[in-house]
Formats: sequence, C-alpha cells, structure tokens
Amino acid sequence: MELLINIFNKILYQPLFNILVLLYQYLPGKDLGIAIIFLTLLTKALFYPLSKQSIKSQKALSNLQPKIQDIQKKYKDDKEKQALAMMELYQKEKINPFSGLLPLFLQIPILIALYRVFLRGFHPEEMLSLYNFIPHPGNISPLFLGILDLNKPSPILAIFTGVFQFFQSKMVAPKAKGKTDRFSQIFQKQILYFFPIFTIFILLKLPSAIGLYWLVVTIFSIIQQYFILKKRPA
Repeated sequence: MELLINIFNKILYQPLFNILVLLYQYLPGKDLGIAIIFLTLLTKALFYPLSKQSIKSQKALSNLQPKIQDIQKKYKDDKEKQALAMMELYQKEKINPFSGLLPLFLQIPILIALYRVFLRGFHPEEMLSLYNFIPHPGNISPLFLGILDLNKPSPILAIFTGVFQFFQSKMVAPKAKGKTDRFSQIFQKQILYFFPIFTIFILLKLPSAIGLYWLVVTIFSIIQQYFILKKRPA
C-alpha cells in the first residue's frame, strides 16, 4: 500500500503541486484561482484527443437510441438475444458504449491529487515536495480574486458547476422520437439530473478549489462539445 501511495505522489501529486506553484508565481496577480484555471486548461489540452473521441462516441450512441429501443422491444422477453443484438449493433456502427467514461475515469486520479494538494495546503513542510528548479513561493494566499477562500466549500460554486454539468449532458442526450420504454426514460433522467445533483452534493463538502477545477473542466467541455458536434450531422 505504501508503495502505491509513493507512486501516486511521484506521478501525480508532486507534479501537480509543482506546476500549480509555478503557475501561481509567474502568472499576473499571484492568484491561486487563476493558477488553478490555467492548470485545468493544461490538463484538458493533455486529454483533448481522448475527450474528442469520447464526445463523438456519446453523440453516436445517442443517435442509435431508436435502433436500441427497437432491439429492446423485439427481444424484451429474451435478455440474452437482446444483449447479443446490442453487441452486433455496436460492432456494426463501430461504437464502444463505454468509451465515453474513459476521460471521466482518467480525471478521477487528478481530482484526488488536487484534493490532496488542498487538503495538505501550502505549509512550509509541504514545500519540501518542490523540485530543485522551482523557486520557493513564500506564503500562498488561498483567496481567489480576493474574495473566495479556496480552502473552504462554496455552495454558489457547487451549484454553478451542477448547472453547467446539466447543460453539458443535455448537449449529447438523445432527442426523444415518439414513445420510449421505461428503462430508457429512467436512464436518460439519471444522466440529465442525477449526476449534476450528485456533483453539487459532493462539491458542497470539498474545498472550493476542487469546485473551481470541476467548473472550468465542465465549461471547457461544453465549448469543446459545441465545436465537435457542430461539424456532425444532427
């Protein structure tokens, strides 16, 4: 277990801590919130190819909903045939139904690492994690724009993040065409409403630095989805 923690610290925590300190020192204003925003944009740029493929897969999967519903109705009494027919449909359309989850799972370790950064804070003992070529920043203020304490939860930031996540999900949600079966309705409602509400609930208990990161990720994803989906037929 200790070995895994050390690997996690070396691969994620320490690099993120150093990049954040570096951004804090050299960006105008020495604002931790601005540094977090730039760090977020860097991570999004790193995962852009995966995110692009994920968005396309989600939209393609949404467009397949009428065919999926036909299969569900045709084999409603035979779950095994239904599963086989679904797999054949995915293979024919060259779609991986789970590919949309990959960027989310990749972001989880980064969120954990960022959480550890703000949980530990920027105390003198934590500065021992700085690389030799990173100058010591001195005292780091947790205030964003001189107003928001990034060490404490922010209900307003949590709600904004949940609202933007709702719009993000809405962009790739399938458009209803006629009646849909109960399972599809429940699943669509979970995607549209459950996850944004769950996000708000989680962020109400976490440092607002995590909420700021999550909000910027969501807004960037909305912009990214708009331009990617704009090029595809509806």
